[in-house]
Amino acid sequence: MTEASPARANMGFIGAIVAVATIGGFLFGYDSGAVNGTQPGLTAAFGLVPESFSPGNGLAFTVASLLIGCFIGAFFAGRLADVAGRRNVMRMAAVLFLVGALVQGLAHDHLIFVLARILGGMAVGAASVLSPAYISEVAPASIRGRMTTVQQIMIITGLTAAFVVNYFLAAAAGVSTATFWGGLEAWRWMYLIQTLPAAIFLVALFFIPESPRYLVSKGRLDTARIVLTKLFGGDVADAKLDEIRATFSADHRPQLRDVLAPAGAPGFLGIRPIVWVGIMLAVFQQLVGINVIFYYGATLWQLAGFSESDSLLINIVSGAVSIAACFVTIAVIDKIGRKPLLLFGSAGMAVTLFVMVYAFSHGSLDAKHHLVLSADLGRIAVVAANLYVIFFNVSWGPVMWVMLGEMFPNQIRGSALAVAGFCQWFANFLITFSFPPMAEKLGLAGSYTFYAVCSVISFFLVQKFVRETKGKELEQMQG
Repeated sequence: MTEASPARANMGFIGAIVAVATIGGFLFGYDSGAVNGTQPGLTAAFGLVPESFSPGNGLAFTVASLLIGCFIGAFFAGRLADVAGRRNVMRMAAVLFLVGALVQGLAHDHLIFVLARILGGMAVGAASVLSPAYISEVAPASIRGRMTTVQQIMIITGLTAAFVVNYFLAAAAGVSTATFWGGLEAWRWMYLIQTLPAAIFLVALFFIPESPRYLVSKGRLDTARIVLTKLFGGDVADAKLDEIRATFSADHRPQLRDVLAPAGAPGFLGIRPIVWVGIMLAVFQQLVGINVIFYYGATLWQLAGFSESDSLLINIVSGAVSIAACFVTIAVIDKIGRKPLLLFGSAGMAVTLFVMVYAFSHGSLDAKHHLVLSADLGRIAVVAANLYVIFFNVSWGPVMWVMLGEMFPNQIRGSALAVAGFCQWFANFLITFSFPPMAEKLGLAGSYTFYAVCSVISFFLVQKFVRETKGKELEQMQG
């Protein structure tokens, strides 16, 4: 197996490619986090009911509608990537980011807003699966984990940027529902500002090459050789080209049915075991409850007794802590491996979530049945939440995306990403959609007990089913 080592690779070129591809991660994060500070504005503008999850007037559905687009976008992007190419599908996503941000910021009709949010979600879903897959297909194996983890840093940077923009816009206007620039409310600008990075992403995508593994799958061998030569040098390119060709089926191009187990091979419900492992990683990344912190952070901390301003500041702190945690992952992921990080994260998240459960269960209720925490309990909850965010972003946050981008054989990568990405975003939708009624019926303590138990379960699933991929070439992946 030919190793495309960093010493022989054109690292400046690879770094530029990674920088462009991960703008999609930034937009993924920003689009996901912008809604955090806009919920009072959405409620006022469209007459939404916070306690309702009806498509007609429910705040929960409006927030979660992004995720409808996400699981649609993730599924079709994975399949389209095998047909039209990784780069072209990312260009489509960039256009959707741009249009979705404009319409969300300007819409005065609830249905139009939800449709634009679904379009933006399709872009998020596409970027979430294609950026790490694309990076995995151009980076040397020995540093692939570090390169792909940059995607998670950009996701969290996007989330944090959204939190910072939300905070300063709300502060400048007085409150997020007040009129601001151009006669538009401040909350609308929280969406409109996203058009700037979306436009940069679209333009930058015209300056990076197509994935060589996609080019080989389409029989464009001369173009693939040119790209591989630019990436790794001519002496590596020819040998690598032959190895990549050998991993694709000779009788058909990659297609969705490739996720099914071959005749006579093991497979639950007819699906390859490696695809089930990908689905497990994708779903449990959401079942541990991380996006309740990201999507409902301001609402969560207000339920716990903090002011709107303090809640938005807590979000910014959580975002900054997340970015710092991802740099730890970059330093260790290609040294200690993926599986140890997942196990470490599962254990840490379980402990910190149970601490949050303790704090929430010892609070009191005010006249409106909102949770009120003492100063000491409030500090415990905030510290535990930030430690939980650290454990997640050292482990499951980046590592799940790293593994989905690299763990599947070349022949099934696009199709397996379509299935796993769909499941990841569908689980995300269910968790986000269910949090408001869960918090209402079970309280914060009951809701967070569920997430803590899922963290415990994830530890044992990883221990039993996940195989290490550190340092392996993509052509060595089996399943």
